[in-house]
Amino acid sequence: MRRLHAAAWLFAMALSSPALADTRVDTALDVSQGAIGSSVPDFTFQSADSGKIAIRDLRGKPLLITLIYTGCADVCPTIIESLASSAETAEAALGKDSFNIIAIGFDTRNDTPDRMRSFARAHNAGGDNWHFASSDAKTINRLSEAVGFNFFPSAGGFDHMAQVTILDKNGTIYEQVYGSSFEPPAIVEPLKQLVFGHQRPAFSLAGLGDRIRLFCTIYDRKTGRYYFSYALPLSIIIGLGCLLGIFVFLMRETRKSAKAEGR
Repeated sequence: MRRLHAAAWLFAMALSSPALADTRVDTALDVSQGAIGSSVPDFTFQSADSGKIAIRDLRGKPLLITLIYTGCADVCPTIIESLASSAETAEAALGKDSFNIIAIGFDTRNDTPDRMRSFARAHNAGGDNWHFASSDAKTINRLSEAVGFNFFPSAGGFDHMAQVTILDKNGTIYEQVYGSSFEPPAIVEPLKQLVFGHQRPAFSLAGLGDRIRLFCTIYDRKTGRYYFSYALPLSIIIGLGCLLGIFVFLMRETRKSAKAEGR
């Protein structure tokens, strides 16, 4: 499976040694996977909309972080467009206010708030839960290290990971999604686990409802959408009904036997 993720690391075609490329792929994936379970510090960025935005402002809900650069002609636009499509599917399945997304420009010389705003508009990405932001080189380097994201300057711009990092509501890295293009389940499934499986205690009415939604919200590849399947709840109800019927039958038979023995 690790080798299937090799496309996550985008190398300049000028690399002379395939072995060197393979080594860098493995190292980059090791670093990226090693970040899972770590907490992301409270970095502050310059919002493309206005003012500042900090990681702490986005806590309390799952958060998707992706690092891109606006001068990228193919990979970064594809990442954002795939993420926008997946986010739309996730909002329909989980609720519009159930998670946040932040895209941060790592080309600190060129990824100004204005360019980030134009990039978002050009690729039809945005909404109340979306944020596009810029920052200084020191913050970008620290953020990259925190989320396990690797990038290097190259002749054509940058070689970099194609990565979306998913954080839980407390700011801990839960999962990494790789590739410039991905199907909605790559994003929705981990979000579904965080929203329905971790937000509220299981032993509560609301928590029980979340667990039912977790297992019964199913992806339909034909439509590209999620729907609630009633098959599992009905099976559980029918099963419980059968068990209750058997229990009642056994109790009646036990009472009949006891009465017969007492005569």
